[in-house]
Amino acid sequence: MQVKVCGMRQSDNIEAMLALPIDMIGFIFYPESKRFVGEQDELAQWVRENEETFNLVKKVGVFVNAGTSDVLNAIHDYELDFVQLHGSEAPGYCRELELLWTASSIRTAKLVKAFSIDEKFDFAVTTPFEDHCSFFVFDTKGVGFGGTGKQFDWSLLEKYEGSTPFLLSGGIGGDSAEAILELDHPMLFGVDINSKFEIEPGLKDVEMTGRFVQKLKQHQQ
Repeated sequence: MQVKVCGMRQSDNIEAMLALPIDMIGFIFYPESKRFVGEQDELAQWVRENEETFNLVKKVGVFVNAGTSDVLNAIHDYELDFVQLHGSEAPGYCRELELLWTASSIRTAKLVKAFSIDEKFDFAVTTPFEDHCSFFVFDTKGVGFGGTGKQFDWSLLEKYEGSTPFLLSGGIGGDSAEAILELDHPMLFGVDINSKFEIEPGLKDVEMTGRFVQKLKQHQQ
């Protein structure tokens, strides 16, 4: 069970989180988010200088309808492994990024698409993204973009018949581990956690996160 911890922006908090058996760290590049990394040249420099500290933990940049140049700059500055599209980006946007990477020698990343789920969501809309994305993120639908801190009806996942794996997101907290482990979907490969593990926006409770991750990982042993 993979664990992505999103909304990180303080180097000491990131370093403490990297001591846990997590798999991905998320940086939010959406200015309207409370967890926006902002113009933190110091953080980007720290990330680059501490590549060994990240070890096998992948870096994920979260974007909402961003210009391609902004995405490319963030990939370079933060040495991102994944670009997570959390807005209304179309498959054509994915193709544009892929063409830019193919035509240049700049650092590239793998693509991820997030979808906002409610009882009206049609999982067929994920199909055109399957050729472009390494995995999807299924989050709770809310007003506007970004997380809601609320959980959607997980029984809706039964309607997803695609071949692309997904992370479960939205309202996951420290007491969610058992319910997650009871889910039985062949494409579920992990969780994306954020606000329910925070002391304040952008600052994660390391001990709480550690207990949660341990519960999930013990199931794999």
